[in-house]
Amino acid sequence: MRSRLLLLLLAAGWLLGPGALAADRFSVATYNVENYLAAPVPGRTTKPAEARAKVRATLLALRADVVALQEMGGTNALLELRDSLQTAGLDYPHWEHISGRDTNIHVAVLSRFPIRARRPHTNDSFLLHDRRFRVSRGFIELDLQVTPQFQFTLLAAHLKSKRPVPEADQAELRQQEALLLREKIDARLKANPAAPLLVLGDFNDTRDARPVRTVIGRGRNALVDLRPEEATRPAPDAPLQRAAANVTWTYFYHREDTYSRFDYLLASRALASRVMPEQTCVLALPWWREASDHRPVLATFSLAGDQ
Repeated sequence: MRSRLLLLLLAAGWLLGPGALAADRFSVATYNVENYLAAPVPGRTTKPAEARAKVRATLLALRADVVALQEMGGTNALLELRDSLQTAGLDYPHWEHISGRDTNIHVAVLSRFPIRARRPHTNDSFLLHDRRFRVSRGFIELDLQVTPQFQFTLLAAHLKSKRPVPEADQAELRQQEALLLREKIDARLKANPAAPLLVLGDFNDTRDARPVRTVIGRGRNALVDLRPEEATRPAPDAPLQRAAANVTWTYFYHREDTYSRFDYLLASRALASRVMPEQTCVLALPWWREASDHRPVLATFSLAGDQ
């Protein structure tokens, strides 16, 4: 009886609530917002108001139903962003924010959909050269109820950067974090091989590097790299426009003047079968560098047959 009532209430919220979900699809994005801090911390400064405004403008242009954020400050910074988006007409009533070993920047999620289950992974650790390390930012794991008939699992991560650290090799640290993330993926797919699962975030490495290959996996539980290509959107509800094929970079490193794909959307086979390529992209915006050194990545999935 309670579960039936919950489904009726959820359905009423989608049908009557502001900004109701499109009947046949939903969208998920990942975006590294580059030090979105409300106050300075050791080694990082407060993000200027002008840059925060450009992040907000980016998210308003993206208009994803769910967005995973990396390099988010504390909960105050997240709620400030959430409130400013709501004032501008984009409401995310549900959110998650976790802290790992790194107490300065965090992984967070904003969602239009109810969160049915939360499984934060904030204390995972590994041994490397006889020394124990904790995962820097932790992993968010959520079950999101898109419609009364459909839910999916989201795993959001921000793996160790390429910045050298004195305690260990940065590439080895990133690989160990990737192995732990892959354990979460395998556990989910072992419990339900047909689970709709989306693994996303800033993996701080290229597609052929060991950490990314580890997260993708091999065999029947391998994830599908959605590999969105660059597109523009003249207006929030307008179709995407693609200027050229095979432009997939998401991150600009100014010191080396390099453009790389570090941000990924990896789907289980069950979820990948729903992807709508024409509505999936790396969103190119003229002010992208004023907001962040990353560009947002968006995937849209079909709900056909689930209504």
